[in-house]
Amino acid sequence: MPRRTDFLIIGSGIAGLRAAADLAHAGDVLVLTKANPAESNTGYAQGGIAAAIDEGDSPLYHAADTTAAGDGLCVEEAVEVLVTDGVRYVNQLVEWGARFDRDADGRLALGREGAHDRRRVLHAGDATGREIGRTLWERVASFERVRVESGARVHELIVRSDRCIGVRVATGAAVDEVHAGAVLLATGGAGHLFQETTNPPIATGDGVMLAWFAGARCTDLEFVQFHPTALDVPGAPRFLLSEALRGEGGRLLNADGERFMNRYHPSGELASRDLVSRAIVREQHRTNSPVYLSMSHLDATWVRARFPTITEACRTVGLDLAVDRVPVGPAAHYVMGGVETDLWGRTTLPGLYAAGEVACTGVHGANRLASNSLLEGLVFGARAAQAMLLPGGEVAPFSILATDDAPVGAGSGAAGPRPAESEVRALMWNAVGLLRDGAGLQIALERFDGWYAALGSDRGRLASLITVGRLMAHAAIRREETRGSHARSDFPARDDVKFRIHFGERIH
Repeated sequence: MPRRTDFLIIGSGIAGLRAAADLAHAGDVLVLTKANPAESNTGYAQGGIAAAIDEGDSPLYHAADTTAAGDGLCVEEAVEVLVTDGVRYVNQLVEWGARFDRDADGRLALGREGAHDRRRVLHAGDATGREIGRTLWERVASFERVRVESGARVHELIVRSDRCIGVRVATGAAVDEVHAGAVLLATGGAGHLFQETTNPPIATGDGVMLAWFAGARCTDLEFVQFHPTALDVPGAPRFLLSEALRGEGGRLLNADGERFMNRYHPSGELASRDLVSRAIVREQHRTNSPVYLSMSHLDATWVRARFPTITEACRTVGLDLAVDRVPVGPAAHYVMGGVETDLWGRTTLPGLYAAGEVACTGVHGANRLASNSLLEGLVFGARAAQAMLLPGGEVAPFSILATDDAPVGAGSGAAGPRPAESEVRALMWNAVGLLRDGAGLQIALERFDGWYAALGSDRGRLASLITVGRLMAHAAIRREETRGSHARSDFPARDDVKFRIHFGERIH
């Protein structure tokens, strides 16, 4: 017999926890997480959470920066929801006990990051995601009707009569069914599709794979953000060096100690992430040398106090953040696309909702503005909960994105041998990474088709990497332009006539 719960949440990051906090008063909530409950991309978010809470700021200004970063593809209604509701929900976090940094007068200290025109980023040192996670965990733990199961890997969404009614989940060797009145995907991102990433190993795109095989539409998967400044020391993990470093005055230098960003963009180090990432790669190629981040012109005591987590990470590889030039380079960081939803987290499959990085509302367009990721999870996690509480749960599925929809079947290739995970990640980094071209994408698709054909009923970690990687490559080869995070060397210009649209992908 299947187990039953009123509300089922897959994932324990900011979106899932924020939804659970609102659902707990209405019924039993079960949160499934495949790893330790606290292990999610939320905890790895360093820089902060953006919100227009300052007297000199406005949601309109925040919306303008968000839209500019999105390079002509943001959904305006989604942006309006994000920046307007975001103020309310961030203030609510403060009321719930989030310990954001404050200035000497006791006011919330606001940082500035790339592509923001003013200071609006709340932070808790350089571990803001961890602090928000702590706050939400304490909130959720106070509700008796919320239960969390760790080590639970969801294998499949159960669909009956064109409605998602639950999941098949493995806990250890046992596999059982959990049925629910509403199911929320809050599984986070897919950075570990790529050889170089700032994401934890659990970020393998599981939610997109589950939704895809259940028949829900996935959208904008060609848009993957590569963070420009990950620690680039041979043999060391690609630790994220927060954008807040540059927001507080950090400089990017070439091997000769020269600042080079103004050569590529007038905003210099504070340009949007896609522009900075590509500028770093171009400078590396131009000089055949590494690129560095330097804070040495700032007060060393202040740097170490403001960024203690990053300081310690640098120390483990023999570097002093406050004094030394720290080698940096781009790494996969965030997926703007995902499971398509409306503004209330409703997917195209009734009964299934999605929020946070796994979802795609179109709010980020082609490139996410710094510190809008935690805000997205907070806002749309709360809104998904409100929709899940409605009688019947949803209206008829519709697409706010007005997508150009393409069915993606089994592919033309014969089943190939099962690859190693490292082989998949290397292919994604080299062919579907920061700089792309049609020839490389076609080779990648042919290899993915063979791997995909051999999956059978496998829905494990490798199946996620192959399925989502294949969808990303398919979307990237369709978009014959350069826009935001999607850069095609064979189509270097933005083309609004043909490609100011969102590409949806669905199984057939």
